[in-house]
Amino acid sequence: MPLLANLPSLGMAASPDLRKQRMIVMFSPNGIIPDAYWPDKVGEDFALKEIMAPLEPYKSKTLVMKGVCDRVRGDGDSHMRGMSCLLTGIELFPGNIQGGSHTPAGWSRGLSIDQELKEYLQAQESTRTRFGSLEFGVNVPDRADPWTRMVYSGPNNPVAPIDDPYRMFQKLYGQVKDRESLQSVLDKVRIDLKRVERYVSSEDKQRLEEHASFVRQMEQELKSAGEEKLALEAPIQEPGVQLKNDNMPTISKMQMDLLVNSLANDAARVATLQYTNSVGQARMNWIGVDDTHHELSHKPDNDEDAKQKLIKINVWFCEQLAYLVKKLDETPEPGGDGTLLDNTTVIWTNELGKGNSHTLDDVPLVLVGGGLGFRMGRSLQFDRQPHNRLWISCAQAMGHQVETFGNPDFCSGGALPDLT
Repeated sequence: MPLLANLPSLGMAASPDLRKQRMIVMFSPNGIIPDAYWPDKVGEDFALKEIMAPLEPYKSKTLVMKGVCDRVRGDGDSHMRGMSCLLTGIELFPGNIQGGSHTPAGWSRGLSIDQELKEYLQAQESTRTRFGSLEFGVNVPDRADPWTRMVYSGPNNPVAPIDDPYRMFQKLYGQVKDRESLQSVLDKVRIDLKRVERYVSSEDKQRLEEHASFVRQMEQELKSAGEEKLALEAPIQEPGVQLKNDNMPTISKMQMDLLVNSLANDAARVATLQYTNSVGQARMNWIGVDDTHHELSHKPDNDEDAKQKLIKINVWFCEQLAYLVKKLDETPEPGGDGTLLDNTTVIWTNELGKGNSHTLDDVPLVLVGGGLGFRMGRSLQFDRQPHNRLWISCAQAMGHQVETFGNPDFCSGGALPDLT
């Protein structure tokens, strides 16, 4: 009974009294084309370049941040460190996974910022949710290595994203089956209690009656839980979608629909959405690009054909971001004011600043939405600031007053200036 009573799907809902703050990290790989991505001007009077054009309807809610860098070095190649140090801000352990021309490496030495925030929020009843965090994937390889994992629950503990929307649906909405199972067990327990009642002493009968009261209480709680309605009904999924490269657009939409729905129903306040992986080899035939993404990203700057294909690829990723943002903005905040986007910040990022140079400078960072309370509608330029300071800023914006995150050597000055 204690095991059944602690089924995750029967957890207590978080308090509705406080404003819900949410953060989503969306990842796409292999760097960007800088002159088609970064705005020319700093401040409010900036224009979105070709790659970010899909965000034009949300420009006033967008913050572009250039000059934030992944300063973490040590074991592993730039792809490995770019991916597994992206959200952790700390070095990789030594290991036997061989990268490109650099030393082999293992997993990250620390937890990722999403898991740091999850632990902080789950430790308080007012911000506790059913899952704490959710990890979505789209076309992520089955293999586990530093190129495929960006979420870490602690040192040496990578967290695999769920890239099967049917599995994610089951995780989010399987509580109906849990309740049915528990109700069935309770029915049998009640029958068993009646059966043994006449064979026990009066003292033991009292114990049985106390246990029967507990069973009746659980049945009432189950009945109440079953009568509760989701703030937003579960999305209807297209059946039979196979997990393969050519279905990426469909899977992407399915995952984003589930992500928005899960936030509306307060299943979590923190989430990640990972497209493929570092060194990702997707072939985006649906936009007329038959080459693999990573192969294209290694082409020289004077290869105009490769450049235009990479711009197309990154525009497609930005279109996915725009769909997610639009979906959040069209969903009213349950029990509150405004929309989900008013209380959610989506951070779109990448493991490399530029694919063919493998630079970890100018990590692509675009933030959309009001969840963190940053002043949006601007383009900012920093002077090669460590990305650890951004994660400190995000944590503090959600009430978690950390002074360092990841490697403390990269945390001097604390939160980034001029965000609010």
